[in-house]
Amino acid sequence: MKISEGTTVTIQNLLTVKSMVTILLTIVFAYLAVVGRISGEQFLTVFSVVIAFYFGTQYQKGKDGEAE
Repeated sequence: MKISEGTTVTIQNLLTVKSMVTILLTIVFAYLAVVGRISGEQFLTVFSVVIAFYFGTQYQKGKDGEAE
């Protein structure tokens, strides 16, 4: 089975440190919310900050790439 170049690039992007941290934080905080260690409101606050940072840096990276 041959993997296309687009799929390879997508997998490489998912394996960046920033992406792994975002995914790990999401899993950990989701688990903590499910078992009742943190409230849903606390989970939403942390998750919103992490996702906003992740997508904000991705947007800025794409914007900087267009300027070059």
